[in-house]
Amino acid sequence: MDYLKFIFYGIIQGLTEFIPVSSTAHLKIISLFIGIEDPGSSISAIIQLGSIFALLWYFRKNIFNQRIKKSRYIFQKFVSNKLYKSIFIGTIPIVCLGAYIKLFVPGYSNSFFRSNLSIALISILMSIIMFFADISHNKFVNLSNHKYLNSFFIGIAQAFAIIPGVSRSGSTISMALLCGWERKDAAKFSFILGIPAISLAAFVEFLNSINQFATFPFLPLLVGLITTFFSSLLAIEFLINYISTNGLKIFIIYRLIFGILILIKL
Repeated sequence: MDYLKFIFYGIIQGLTEFIPVSSTAHLKIISLFIGIEDPGSSISAIIQLGSIFALLWYFRKNIFNQRIKKSRYIFQKFVSNKLYKSIFIGTIPIVCLGAYIKLFVPGYSNSFFRSNLSIALISILMSIIMFFADISHNKFVNLSNHKYLNSFFIGIAQAFAIIPGVSRSGSTISMALLCGWERKDAAKFSFILGIPAISLAAFVEFLNSINQFATFPFLPLLVGLITTFFSSLLAIEFLINYISTNGLKIFIIYRLIFGILILIKL
């Protein structure tokens, strides 16, 4: 039963981490709907490692496009690479907000923001924001010509994804579109920007739960990670191709219905 449960967690995590519908909200709500326990923030964060590996694999050419022959050139390459600097700038807001919550809001994981009511209301609000992002015009910004201020604004949007129901990809892609990004590159930048954010979240949760790690079912958790990796790859490939031609419309409708269904269930 543990294996089936973690396969389920892996599929939901992998698909919803990148499709703009909020992975945390779906792990919590769908678990409730089908009658299994919420995996909690610790297991959710560990399973997210599968999504990180998928991102690194899928965007390996963008991230590791140059070979570094000597270690002393690592810093020089980082400073001169626009994408690396954009990722760094875009990661600052979520690190600051995450650190603030960890240090000064110790009960956040059990707060109202993780409640079903909050998830429902935020899902409906996000559907409205995504709608305006989808109908915005002047989409000429891309990975090559974007400005660092764009990266910072998208990073601020990513920081709000700490709240369950917001959706990291939904908020970052929406902000990118509102800033005038091309749809395909908006999705690509959203995914690449997620690498340090998801990695940091998983690392922090791992440290917080290290005393409980021995109680986690190791093999089922490993199966969940592998499932997450492959479902994440499918989600990334699908979303980049889909959004470039169809926009966010189907996800806007889904998020609206998802929020309403939760409110009805309450």
